[in-house]
Amino acid sequence: KEFLVEISGTTVTVTCPITEGSISWRLNKEQAPGNDRKYVIENHNSSPVQMTCSSPSSTVHHLYLNARVCANCEELDALAVTGIITADLLITFGVLILVYYFSKDRKGRASSSAGSRPRGQKMQRPPPVPNPDYEPIRKGQREVYAGLESRGF
Repeated sequence: KEFLVEISGTTVTVTCPITEGSISWRLNKEQAPGNDRKYVIENHNSSPVQMTCSSPSSTVHHLYLNARVCANCEELDALAVTGIITADLLITFGVLILVYYFSKDRKGRASSSAGSRPRGQKMQRPPPVPNPDYEPIRKGQREVYAGLESRGF
């Protein structure tokens, strides 16, 4: 059996798994008032609490409560969260489509700014002049490289 913990604002309600008899509560090893199955903590300060509930005829049930509470929190159900995310995505895609269509129209227009220069045909560059120090050895030209002999180390 398990404890049932309900949090609403700064109020925490803990329900003991024991169903029969008089129930005694202990908070941080001190006796707490009340002998009901539900224990209500008003204005909980979010500090951890060790709770136990017991009855004379059954075992002791322990609970470590580490609940964060706030006074002005709003609870959202799954439908509200889904709606918020869907609306955000639709607005984002709408802005993307608008930016795409407006930027698409600007690409075809000629620029009339003063700094632009007319575009002519692209000039083809001639190939780079080969470096004579790295010319490949051709047939009949081995005498050019005859003076380069490997040195013995």
